[in-house]
Amino acid sequence: QVQLVESGGGLVQAGESLRLSCAASGSIFGILGMGWYRQAPGRQRELVARITRGGSTLYADSVKGRFNISRDNAKDTVYLQMNSLKPEDTAVYYCNADGDRSLGYLTYWGQGTQVTVSS
Repeated sequence: QVQLVESGGGLVQAGESLRLSCAASGSIFGILGMGWYRQAPGRQRELVARITRGGSTLYADSVKGRFNISRDNAKDTVYLQMNSLKPEDTAVYYCNADGDRSLGYLTYWGQGTQVTVSS
């Protein structure tokens, strides 16, 4: 129904920046909000940032002031601009989309993209 494809991960040094992209395709009219989660080795997947269809945003405390989530509705793409990266930001980052359950939509995940921050 909905496909998500992430890009933009990589290896950077502490203090540098990266921008992740998540392109959505398929029947996207039923998507209510999109976001980014991350999972480090041995840890649970955690929310990084979310943005609603109306543009409201939510950030994890650990990334406030450093990360910015945005969306380009014309391109059906969500971005995560990550600045002042720290080694503890190292994780696999997953794009997420929440669908409208009343329309039969589910929760969708991308395949993940690795972000590695060296000290």
